[in-house]
Amino acid sequence: MSRENPVNSFPNERGGFDTVADSSLTRAERTQRVLDLWVVASMRVVWNDARARIGAVLVLGFVVMGVVGPALVAEPRVGQAPLLVGPFQGGIVGGRWYELTSTSLFGVSVPWVALHWPLGTDNVGRGILEQIVHATPRMLTMIASAGLFVTVLGTSIGALAGYSGGRIDQLLSTVIDIVMTLPGLPLLLILVALLEPKNPVVLGVVLSLQGWAGMARAIRSQVLTIRSTSYVEAAQAMGLSTPTIVGKEIVPNIMPFVMINMVNAMRGVIFASVGLYFLGLLPFSEVVNWGVMLQLAYSNGGLLTVDAAHWLLVPMVAIILLSMGLILFAQGMDRVFNPRVRARHAKTTGDSEETESTETPTRAVSMEGNL
Repeated sequence: MSRENPVNSFPNERGGFDTVADSSLTRAERTQRVLDLWVVASMRVVWNDARARIGAVLVLGFVVMGVVGPALVAEPRVGQAPLLVGPFQGGIVGGRWYELTSTSLFGVSVPWVALHWPLGTDNVGRGILEQIVHATPRMLTMIASAGLFVTVLGTSIGALAGYSGGRIDQLLSTVIDIVMTLPGLPLLLILVALLEPKNPVVLGVVLSLQGWAGMARAIRSQVLTIRSTSYVEAAQAMGLSTPTIVGKEIVPNIMPFVMINMVNAMRGVIFASVGLYFLGLLPFSEVVNWGVMLQLAYSNGGLLTVDAAHWLLVPMVAIILLSMGLILFAQGMDRVFNPRVRARHAKTTGDSEETESTETPTRAVSMEGNL
């Protein structure tokens, strides 16, 4: 039986409802409120923000491509198609026109070649779409492992150093400074040459091995300003442990900053992996990768001939779209982590028109300046 909340039902400054108010609710009502506040309201905030909506669609599209695509699209192999067929068309190769038949699609006659190889083929007859799709799972695994590694290590060390102070802060800051001063590119080349990583998880961690230090340094500076707030001092007066205070009171308030740094680390891994594959510094004998596609297209006249231009452009577009999707989604998440904006959407059942002036985060860090 549903009961009305006798106390103020507005959320507190950390995004949760008042304890006295929650005590008068049943377990089902509390569960419904938590789902409404953290799941439904977050989805509404994302959908009402144009940046987050576009970014979420792009990222979700690549996730679907990486998860479902390999099961639906045939694995690329040599000779599966005519050579250097252009995107969405047939092609003349060796004096022969490769448009074997036409298929009626919604009353329109569509070339058979365009249906089977919509993004064209390379110089050995492998479909460009097939290569893009089968390279996506490794790329997603790589950037996910890098983002998780950088976020967990950088956030935990930076928040602990900023909150603890004293000798712990000095020790952790020294470790951060040492890692930051290491030469990035030479170290990366040495590790890649020694390990020759083929596992995407290992490769993602290796490529982001120094990324956590800059994030830890930035988060430490943010925590130094947050640790003197009233709710942190109240948690200290209650005798809560340091991990509890850092995890529940401090980290949620720097999540927009953490999010944008995680996305920057993921973008860095995308560019680093593509660059190393392009230069031939990573083994790719049996690996399908966007960087490998760029290297093969470049070495086979992708910059010199129109017939091979699509071979070079398609992986570049894939890299741009994935990077742009991550950036836009991270920017839109700034409002999701604002408890006032999230609570406002949780109390509405229809479309809510909110102005930017009333939805400015109270303690969230603005992310546009970090891009």
